[in-house]
Amino acid sequence: MIIDFEKIDTSVIQNFYGGEKDTVAHMFFDGLNRIAYTKLAPGASIGTHLHENGGEIVYVLNGTGRAVYDGGVEALRPGLCHYCPKGHSHGVINDGAEDLVFLSVVPRQ
Repeated sequence: MIIDFEKIDTSVIQNFYGGEKDTVAHMFFDGLNRIAYTKLAPGASIGTHLHENGGEIVYVLNGTGRAVYDGGVEALRPGLCHYCPKGHSHGVINDGAEDLVFLSVVPRQ
């Protein structure tokens, strides 16, 4: 199955989970699993939140930033994969000078 994010409507979520600015995403959802192509502008963030029903995989495609994971901080850059397992919390911050672009997968477990 091919997912063409260019053919999926753009969702703009303001202050996602209490974060800063807008989260811009093309989200595929089949009722159980969510796969999203997401952009955070410089200074934008997704606030820290708990994953109760499943984990999340975040693969960075472009830009730099930080993941706040269970109270710690991890650097994000292209080619890195951040993983937040079920029962843990995280958030994503773009502290770079260009858009932070990533693919995220949230399977319902």
